Amino acid sequence: MKLTETEIIHNWNELMNFIEDNFKGDRQTKLKAMYTDLEDRMAMAPASSVNHYHNAIPGGYVDHVLRVIKCAQEVYKLWKRMGADMDGYTEEELLFVALNHDIGKMGFPGEGNEIYIPNDSDWHVKNQGKIYKHNPKNPFALVNDLSIWLLQHYDINFSFNEMIGIKLTDGLYDESNKPYFISRMPDSKLRFNMPYVMHQADLMAARIEYEMWAQNQPAPGKKKPPVKKKATPKEVTTAKNAINFDDFFS
Repeated sequence: MKLTETEIIHNWNELMNFIEDNFKGDRQTKLKAMYTDLEDRMAMAPASSVNHYHNAIPGGYVDHVLRVIKCAQEVYKLWKRMGADMDGYTEEELLFVALNHDIGKMGFPGEGNEIYIPNDSDWHVKNQGKIYKHNPKNPFALVNDLSIWLLQHYDINFSFNEMIGIKLTDGLYDESNKPYFISRMPDSKLRFNMPYVMHQADLMAARIEYEMWAQNQPAPGKKKPPVKKKATPKEVTTAKNAINFDDFFS
C-alpha cells in the first residue's frame, strides 16, 4: 500500500477540518496550533516502523488516525445500540482521544526529534520489514505517555477521562494497563467504557491496514512476479518484424 501525494494532502486537510468541526474555543485554537507546528513531520510520518504492523508508509500516520476516528464513531454507535451504558463520558472526549491517541509517535518538539526515521540498514528492511527505526536521539518513552506529555507541552487542556482514554487505547498490549482492565473488586473496575471502545477502534483500524498491506504480498512460498520493463522502440520494431511461425502451421 502506498499513498499518493494527492492522497496525503487530502488526508491532512481532512484532519484539520475534523479539528475545526469538532472542537471549539481555546481548545480548538491550541489543537490547530499544535498540529500546524507538527505538520511537516506529521503529514509524511508512518503509523508504525515495520511493514507488516500497520501503515509503515509515508503519510501512514494521518491515514491511521482518520481511520481510528471513523472506527471509534462506529464502535460507539454499536455499543450504544447493543445496550451498553454510554454515560460517564462525552462524544467530544471520545473524538479527542481518537484524534490524539498516537500523537506521541511524533516524538519531541524541535527539528530532528521525530520518533521514526528511515532505516539505513538494507538487511533489516529486506529481511525483517523494518522500514523505519527509532530515532536514537530521543530518550525512551512509551507512545501513550509521550502523547499525554505532548498535549500538556502545547498547553492543551484535557479531562481525566481523556487522559485515561489515551493511556489505555493499547489495551493489554501494554502491561502497565493491566490493573485498569483486570480487576478483582467492583470499586477498581473502569467506571466508563471509552477505553474499551477506543481499544476496539484502534485494533480494527490497525487490522484493516494490515490486510491492505497483506493483499499486496505474494502467497507463501511464491515470489512476486518480476516487473516488466517497458520495451524500447528498437525492441518493438524487432518484435513486429519477427516471423510468426504459427502462420506456417495454421
